[in-house]
Amino acid sequence: MPPVPSAPARLLRMASPRDLTLVGASLALGAVLYPLMIVPALGGRFGGVHAALLLANFAAICLAQLFRRHAPAGLAAGTVFMIVDVLLGPSVPVWIVFADLLYAATLHGPSRLSRNMVAVATALAAVLVVSFVAVTPVWQNGLLSAAGAIPLVLVPVAWGRNVRHHQELAAAERRSADQVARIAQLDRAAAVHDERRRIARDLHDVVAGHVSSIALQAEAVSTVAGHQDPAVASILRHIRTESVRALHEMRAMIDVLRAGDEGEDDSAPGRLSDLPQLVSAVRATGLEVDLSTRLPSELTSGAVELAAYRISQEALTNAAKHAPRSHATLDVRTAGAAIVVSLCNGLSPDGPAAPVAATGGGRGLLTMRERAEAVGGTLRAGPVGDQWQVRAVLPHRAR
Repeated sequence: MPPVPSAPARLLRMASPRDLTLVGASLALGAVLYPLMIVPALGGRFGGVHAALLLANFAAICLAQLFRRHAPAGLAAGTVFMIVDVLLGPSVPVWIVFADLLYAATLHGPSRLSRNMVAVATALAAVLVVSFVAVTPVWQNGLLSAAGAIPLVLVPVAWGRNVRHHQELAAAERRSADQVARIAQLDRAAAVHDERRRIARDLHDVVAGHVSSIALQAEAVSTVAGHQDPAVASILRHIRTESVRALHEMRAMIDVLRAGDEGEDDSAPGRLSDLPQLVSAVRATGLEVDLSTRLPSELTSGAVELAAYRISQEALTNAAKHAPRSHATLDVRTAGAAIVVSLCNGLSPDGPAAPVAATGGGRGLLTMRERAEAVGGTLRAGPVGDQWQVRAVLPHRAR
């Protein structure tokens, strides 16, 4: 069982470092003013029992500053010690500390207390006038003393109310700014959601319809003319197979767009386990492709797997377009903390510039590079000897 802290230790825990500093500054102020007799008790002499009571009361109100942020406890204790000081003979150090307690109660106290501090200070000023007049032999002197002490009551309260009002305005402005930012964020999310749904509708109503039509026409032509030429029949079957596959992938993409969850890669089409089917479809175009894969049973990130598949797909498509009678080697494997996708194929007769010219400005290479960079990887493409090489290095986990 942990030991119970002593009362002084609990008191120190309640005070902030700034409060402790203020207490030390107040005690230092009293240590300077009282011995110099700058503010002796009115009608008395600084010495003996009277001086001891003044100093003890001053030390007590300084300790009350430890509770200055815990209004009304600090203010109540300070008020008691202030009344005692009036009865002993008013002294400036006590009033300075009491002014700080009034300011702290107005600034840090509960809202209801802070709103009523002006009325409290006014009532306290009236009490002070009566007290000064009562304890001062000459009532005119009492009024003059009260006139000097009243600002020490009213000014801290007015100052505290002004600072608190500015703090409340700043807090209200921050809340308003947060609400505006939240509304803007919701508007952006709604706009993105609407755009995704619009794209999904266009894909479903336009592009998917065309792809479906291609598949149906390829099947019809294969039925009518396929028996006349086996090669034509094979090509038509591959056209239909790829059309159906594209339609399936497009529908999966439409589902992703409609779901509105951009982080879900598992529902997106294109997995590295589908590479054999992809290579088989490319071989049907006449390109010889050797496939080699060395991958773990399960990848860390679906986004990386999708990027690797799409890069492989685009690289094979480019090879089939620009070097259809060449030989290509596709190698996808794990190398340390990365997945390396490498495709090598023979150069076309037109040389290294042929892929860029044939793809309308190199958009295929640009797309592959963007896919690699999107998951934190790199891609390099270009001639290596008498071959064209595409090499992508992707991390296991998307960044």
